[in-house]
Amino acid sequence: MIAVLCPGQGAQTPGMLEPWLDVPEVAASLAALSEATDIDLVAHGTTSDAETIRDTAVAQPLLVATAIATARAFLGNQPPAVAAGHSVGELGAAALAGVVTDAEAMQLVTARANAMAAAASASEPTSMAAVLGGVEDDVLARLEELGLTPANMNGGGQIVAAGAASGIAALIADGPARARVIELQVAGAFHTSYMAPAVKALDVAASAVTPQNPTATLISNADGAVVSDAEDALGRIVNQVANPVRWDLCQARLVDLGVTGIIEVAPAGVLTGLAKRSMKGLPAVALKSPEDLDAARHMLKENA
Repeated sequence: MIAVLCPGQGAQTPGMLEPWLDVPEVAASLAALSEATDIDLVAHGTTSDAETIRDTAVAQPLLVATAIATARAFLGNQPPAVAAGHSVGELGAAALAGVVTDAEAMQLVTARANAMAAAASASEPTSMAAVLGGVEDDVLARLEELGLTPANMNGGGQIVAAGAASGIAALIADGPARARVIELQVAGAFHTSYMAPAVKALDVAASAVTPQNPTATLISNADGAVVSDAEDALGRIVNQVANPVRWDLCQARLVDLGVTGIIEVAPAGVLTGLAKRSMKGLPAVALKSPEDLDAARHMLKENA
């Protein structure tokens, strides 16, 4: 049983779509997905610089489109056995699992991205930082002292803190013992209460969608639960914007389900990297270029 994983914001890199445009089905999918959003996905995925694609309003639609298009290149229109996505990647996973159409996923991610960017600009200065290593209880205690939220519990000794910029600065200056703190280049404190206005905006956009029950085993960011109800799946995606991502619990669920391999769609690397530390020995394919498609197809065939 193979799980297909969709990465979240921060995985994007300049020029990441350029090699994929040589794959006809990917290029066709990207063209179709571009019609459902208000940004030029191909331009941003080929010629835009790092600063441009760091913008939340650009990064999120670009990532979801890339995830869907590259997944379709080896899945076709068939759902994966298991699907999960990190943060905004959850919308890509929902499309692959049939909860929403590909076009609806793009409409929702566009609304999500614009709402989150607006919420970040309307609040006090906020930020996020990755805390690598240290004892988990010590890390969480330090975040609580500083009024910060553990916005991403990623497993493998990685926690992403989010909150007021002053709190993040204090964390960097005086972090937990035996931990390294790296500030992230993001627009604000995602997956915290600062994003409450974005939840309301995304909920309005979601009300125009009629979701379907998943045709794959769909794992939720909120708590690693398997979601089988259409409305529940969509509601979790909406509420996730202002609540922590529990990727550690998603990985634990993959193990509990007996997953025999994972394929991380483009732009891949982050989630397979986490899996190496949290799910040691589990076969993995990271779609970093079209050359990795054969390995993904082989893994699916061997586990059919």
